[in-house]
Amino acid sequence: MSKKLTWLLGVTAVLLFGAGLLYRRMARVSPTSAPVASHWPANTPAPSGPPPTRPAEPPRLSGTPAKKEPAPPEPLFNLRAGETLDYDANITKLDSTVARLKIFAVEKRNSGGKSTWHLQALAHTENPYRMVFELDDQFDSYSDGPAMTSVQYEMHLSERGQKVESIQRLLTSAQDPVPAGGSGVRVIPGTRDPLGMLEYLRGVEWGHSSQVRSPVFDGRKLYDVQAKYIGKSNGIHVPAGTFNTLKIEARVFDNGQEMKDARFVLYLTDDATRLPVLMEAVLPVATARVELTRAR
Repeated sequence: MSKKLTWLLGVTAVLLFGAGLLYRRMARVSPTSAPVASHWPANTPAPSGPPPTRPAEPPRLSGTPAKKEPAPPEPLFNLRAGETLDYDANITKLDSTVARLKIFAVEKRNSGGKSTWHLQALAHTENPYRMVFELDDQFDSYSDGPAMTSVQYEMHLSERGQKVESIQRLLTSAQDPVPAGGSGVRVIPGTRDPLGMLEYLRGVEWGHSSQVRSPVFDGRKLYDVQAKYIGKSNGIHVPAGTFNTLKIEARVFDNGQEMKDARFVLYLTDDATRLPVLMEAVLPVATARVELTRAR
């Protein structure tokens, strides 16, 4: 396999959770083609959302004093406005940084009557790899917290001189009108975009949930993403430092068929910040690593 193809696979890893699921599929289609959402696999459990509510207690006997309901626990993770995460992406066989990625939690704002997070990711290739594949992309997500379901997903792409501008409103009901002057895509309730999915995984209480799943819209298609808690991994070293982490493995399905070309692993710090310090794509020919260089 050529270095160019290996590098392109690495870009897929960079964009999986941080900035656009399976980006190389986008490069194969015309920028002007309309987005298409695939069907959610039939006869499958509903997509994961916020943690389930506690089951109702059995009715108490007459005369028994009412039990005081405890206050709900504080969430393990709260996204902070202004949080900025910087990453370097590299491939083990190349032993150098091929791209840089920045993820912002810009602000919490009202969008379409919902209180949403504006999330943003920027991806740029580095020299000398820009001569092979020039990429300067921006992704914007408007996700409804705390479940981080997507309200709007935007892609502002520049790849080898070809530009793509896509602003998609995600419509979960047949009654939802397509926005005037814009475009929309019909998706099932609970759909997230890649940036929203990353933040959602940070908020899962992995001590009680071993696996979650979600429909994820990457700007063109709808995928089924299943994330499973593997265990704790201590002493994970990245440029930002050495961390004790929770290891999460993600599998991607397209119309019920698992995509076998890579295995994706996410490492979250085992503390209240739940920082995504490392994202890996284990490919047939190499391992692509997206490593945290700075968090602020």
